[in-house]
Amino acid sequence: MKLGVLTALFADRPFEEALELARSAGLDCVEVGTGNYPGGSHCDLDRLLASASERESYLDAVTSRGLEISALSCHGNPLHPRPEVAQASHDVYRRTVELAEKLEVPCVNLFSGCPGDSDSALHPNWVTCAWPPDYAELLEWQWREKVIPYWKEEAAYAGAHRIRLGFEMHPGFVVYNPAGLLRLREACGEAVGANFDPSHLFWQGIDVETAIAELGAAGAIHHVHAKDTGINARNTARNGVLDTTPLDRVGQRSWVFRTVGYGHGESEWKRIVSALRLAGYEGVLSIEHEDALLSVEEGFLRGVEFLRRLVPTEPAVSDAWWTR
Repeated sequence: MKLGVLTALFADRPFEEALELARSAGLDCVEVGTGNYPGGSHCDLDRLLASASERESYLDAVTSRGLEISALSCHGNPLHPRPEVAQASHDVYRRTVELAEKLEVPCVNLFSGCPGDSDSALHPNWVTCAWPPDYAELLEWQWREKVIPYWKEEAAYAGAHRIRLGFEMHPGFVVYNPAGLLRLREACGEAVGANFDPSHLFWQGIDVETAIAELGAAGAIHHVHAKDTGINARNTARNGVLDTTPLDRVGQRSWVFRTVGYGHGESEWKRIVSALRLAGYEGVLSIEHEDALLSVEEGFLRGVEFLRRLVPTEPAVSDAWWTR
């Protein structure tokens, strides 16, 4: 397996400086945001799409440091009920797919998005329960009228450009668990897969190894994020995990995002890495930092140090020895 980082961590620094940080930490890959929520400070889509020489220089900055680009990321909400918001996300997505093909980057990471409750809605409506019946009816309307029609066309577009889509299973969007990811994949084709981020699954109570096995059996793990979650047992006992407390009120929340190893220990992350290998995944673990208790640089370096001890660097052994 390889180690990488989402360079949005270092959005306040020039791209070359972010690459130097990755190189000096001994990483193999970088994941680059192209716009929408990750921002595009390290990737000028218009400039790179317009010029082959600019693309060559951009790639040279990466490869000359012994790195490769594992994915381009454009997490947004192309299903947003306000057309101008949806269109902006859609435009970044389309151009990201086009650039990924030109740069020979295999994967584009993104969110599924979330529609509203009608064609006249102003805000997304994330359904989290099946009763009263209004919610079940709304959920089916969203999938039938918005989710599947849009992503069927866009997955075909990605496939035509030889790009795999890595959907991050993120609450607040219609695909937030393995069942939703597999439903989208079944409806829209094999271009659809996961950018598997355990941090969003931990606090939902989803067993991460089980999720890896289920998605891996379907060939649906396209990319992996390395991010952890810390659960506050007292706050969870009081309020449950569906927590709308602002993220900066760390001590009052039921859960917060943490640097790998600060929410779940070595034994759990060893199980995750082993489950990924059993599922046939030999790609990148891309570090994403959203830990309010550690600075970006400290969280990044501690994450690298932690994962370096766990991640195998050699190909998996043959199973021949135990089948003899």
